[in-house]
Amino acid sequence: MVNDRAVTVDVPDQMPLLWVLRDEIGLTGTKYGCGRSLCGACTVTVDGQPVRSCATPVSAVDGKAVVTIEGIGDDKVGLAVQEAWQRLDVVQCGYCQPGQIVSAVALLRANPRPSDADIDVAMNGCICRCGTYMRIRAAIHEAARALAA
Repeated sequence: MVNDRAVTVDVPDQMPLLWVLRDEIGLTGTKYGCGRSLCGACTVTVDGQPVRSCATPVSAVDGKAVVTIEGIGDDKVGLAVQEAWQRLDVVQCGYCQPGQIVSAVALLRANPRPSDADIDVAMNGCICRCGTYMRIRAAIHEAARALAA
């Protein structure tokens, strides 16, 4: 399942999920950053947990629910994060933002009232070369407040 849609692909078992999403399914929102699971640009969720799709073989997600940036706004948590990102003008260049947003949504689903330390742990490894970390943290707090209201 990808973004609540059943998907079947005929690819080698070890093909990285990132390339299946981008090249086979056509979901290009998930970005290639480093190819080594270090930068977070390729983050998606698998059964609700953030994973680096560049280092996850497609065989590891067989029968599991994958959510990409394209499907993240389909519920109230994803929508709240996207709206907070827009209100606070988080994005600068935007390249890392799909992974940042997917990671933030996974955090808020698991912990609806995260502290700064919780955010730092959850977002660790999601690199923003533009340095928008303070705006990212503020947007996560804002989304949490909106969800609590």
